[in-house]
Amino acid sequence: MSKSALIVIDMINTYEHKDAELLIPSAESVVPVMADLLRRARRRAAPVIYVNDNFGEWRSHHGEVLKHALASPHAHLVEPLKPDEDSLFVLKARHSVFFETPLEYLLRQQGTDQLVLTGQVTEQCVLYSALDAHIRHFQVVVPKDAVAHIHADLARAALQMMERNMGARVCRSEDLWG
Repeated sequence: MSKSALIVIDMINTYEHKDAELLIPSAESVVPVMADLLRRARRRAAPVIYVNDNFGEWRSHHGEVLKHALASPHAHLVEPLKPDEDSLFVLKARHSVFFETPLEYLLRQQGTDQLVLTGQVTEQCVLYSALDAHIRHFQVVVPKDAVAHIHADLARAALQMMERNMGARVCRSEDLWG
């Protein structure tokens, strides 16, 4: 039986960046789904790990990133997804959750072999994270209703690539931790 972790990618966000106006409508649709998925994962005691861009703030830590996002005009997208006291938090500087982060070490220490990837952006950070998880021999699950996109057509293609090329299980969030 596999041990799963829920990975929340880049959802602690101010939405003050290029493409934000294209991303926000999709984020608004997935936030309630993600909030429900977070509740179910926590109820099942599945590890929840936030892996978030540091937005070039090299002196920041997760508390500062969260505080800044909650003070932004788009705090309504962050509030329902806030980390709790049991959540883990890894800062990243590039697209993949694995690129020069301690995430793989953390997952191996916990005996995790399956990653449920949620967050944003489907056709960027989620896709690259899925590829890096796959080449590290993690099982990948992507709930398609719990990932936000900038371009719907690219998101559909990315989900298809994850499923066909990486063996990812692409499903609905209601199929997880029911």
